[in-house]
Amino acid sequence: PLVTSFTGKYGSIQYYVKAILERPAAPDQTVQTELQVISHIDVSSPALLTPVLRSQEKMVGCWFFTSGPVSLSAKIERKGYCNGEAIPIYAEIENCSSRLIVPKAAIFQTQTYLASGKTKTFRQMVANVRGNHIASGSTDTWNGKTLKIPPVSPSILDCCIIRVEYSLAVYIHIPGAKKLMIEMPLVIGTIPCIGFSSRNSSITSQFSMDMSWLALTMPERPEAPPNYADVVSEEEFSRHVPAYPPPIDCEEQLCCPVFAYIQEFRFQPPPLYSEIDPHPADVEEVQPVSFML
Repeated sequence: PLVTSFTGKYGSIQYYVKAILERPAAPDQTVQTELQVISHIDVSSPALLTPVLRSQEKMVGCWFFTSGPVSLSAKIERKGYCNGEAIPIYAEIENCSSRLIVPKAAIFQTQTYLASGKTKTFRQMVANVRGNHIASGSTDTWNGKTLKIPPVSPSILDCCIIRVEYSLAVYIHIPGAKKLMIEMPLVIGTIPCIGFSSRNSSITSQFSMDMSWLALTMPERPEAPPNYADVVSEEEFSRHVPAYPPPIDCEEQLCCPVFAYIQEFRFQPPPLYSEIDPHPADVEEVQPVSFML
C-alpha cells in the first residue's frame, strides 16, 4: 500500500499524476496535479485497544540534601486514537518532597528521516494540558483528565525513509530539578474505534459466558404448530360458521351513509389445540361378555 502523504521538517512524501501529450511536429505538452493519499489505520485492532500503564519515582535533591521522593503513575485506556478525539488520562501523583510541583501532559510528534545510512530526528509538541499545583506532602489524582488531539498527520510506521510517531508524555515540573516524565506510545489512526472500550468488552464477554447455559436448554429446531385444517374438519367448521346473512335494503333499514355500515364479524375463533381429539370418530360399541364357570 502507498504511504500517507506527509510534509515534514526535513522531507516530504508527495504524489502526482502526470499526463503527457506527444505531438510529432511540436514539443510535448505536460500537465500534472498533486494527489493526497491516506493509508488507513484502524484503531479498533486488538494491538491498539490494549491499555498502557507506566509508573516512575524520582528522589528530589542532591547527595545528602534530599528532601523526599516524587512518584508518578499514569494510564491510558487504549493505544490508538484519531484526530479530534479526547484522550482520558488517569494518573496518581504523590509529592513527598519539600517543593511545589506541577503535573502536565503533552502529545509529542517525532519525525525520523533515514537516507544514505544517516538518521535525522525532529520532535515537537502538538498538544498539552496542565494540572493543579501540588504542595509538599500532598497527592493529586487525575480521573480521566482529557487531552484533545489536534488535526495532525496519521502515524507513518511502514515507510523505510520517513517515520512519524506519536507519544503521550505525563510529566512533573519540579523547580530546581530535572522533570519526572513518563512516555506512553500513541498511534494516530484514520478509522475511529466503533466498539466498546477494553473494560466494556471484558464485561460483555463475561456476560455472554454467564448466559451460555441458555442456549443449551433451548431445542435445536422448535416444532411448528399443526395446520388448522388438520385439527378441525369441514363439518365442524361449517357448524361454527353460519351462512352469510341475506343482503339488506340499505335505503329502508339504514339511517346512516352506506360507507359507515360495517358487517358484523360472525366467524368464531378456532378451537384450542389439544392432543386429545374432542370429536373422535364413531366406533362400534363393544358389549361386555361374561363367562360363567
